[in-house]
Amino acid sequence: MAVNTLNLSVAGPISAAVDRVRLVLFQPFDLEKWLTLGFCAFLANLGHGGGGGGGGHWGRHGGDIHVQPMIEWIESNLALVVLGALGIGVIVLALMLLFAWLSSRGEFMFVDGVVRNRAAVKEPWAVYAQSGNRLFLFTFLLWLALSLFVAITLGSSLAWAWPDIQADRFGDRSLVAILCGIGVLLPTLLGSWIAHVVLRDFVVPAMYLRPQPVLAGFSSVWQEIMRPHLGIVLLYFLVKILLGLVIGLLAVIVTCLTCCLAALPYIGTVILLPLLVFKRSFSLCFLQQFGPAWDCFASAPSPAQTH
Repeated sequence: MAVNTLNLSVAGPISAAVDRVRLVLFQPFDLEKWLTLGFCAFLANLGHGGGGGGGGHWGRHGGDIHVQPMIEWIESNLALVVLGALGIGVIVLALMLLFAWLSSRGEFMFVDGVVRNRAAVKEPWAVYAQSGNRLFLFTFLLWLALSLFVAITLGSSLAWAWPDIQADRFGDRSLVAILCGIGVLLPTLLGSWIAHVVLRDFVVPAMYLRPQPVLAGFSSVWQEIMRPHLGIVLLYFLVKILLGLVIGLLAVIVTCLTCCLAALPYIGTVILLPLLVFKRSFSLCFLQQFGPAWDCFASAPSPAQTH
């Protein structure tokens, strides 16, 4: 299909994704299929959650948080603090690696279930093993590079603000450290989110259709999708943000209505499966517009084809 004959939109894929949810989950309703496909979705979304935290301020008056005793304790027990931090870091790293590996394998299992309208675990786990392992290695290296950059940025900010911290005050150095840290981290986090969306929404389907390394998938996505159709891709990102807000609100409502059952691992995935199938189908239906080479539903590789 020639580029100038493409009729691209972001509204059409939304309607098509709703139809896909209806087909996969409700025509007919099959509890065993829900549980199995929900397991694939659970694996695919492992480690993709987030959290928040609170904050405080430094000061010298009643009700303020004093950090000087804590700093003195750390300085007098530095070896213990370092060993404890290393031990916790090793455990956290091992869990993150395990989740990243399972998630990478689950990505292709979930795509396969949505594309083929089936609930299978054993076969796609084996068939897409190589693609999943490639995705895991790339994700790990990208995460490692991002973590090192964030650690260096935070460490530099902390070092600059350290005189204020030792003096138990919030001064000019602390303000400069915070502003510089935010100025560096915000663009970095935005870029990492864009890379994450491109990877999950475009590159994974590209690897599903054509067994290839991750960088080759990025290259094909850039050459065939993003560069010649940058406007519609940017609109896709905007719509995805809006849909993410709506889906997040619906997830909160469902969680409340189910007495927080939807917040439990796996159980919540099964309960929220229509939302997850919609999210996955939306990207696949969007890519479908770019011709047969990007139509996962029509061009899905044979299950016997190895990756």
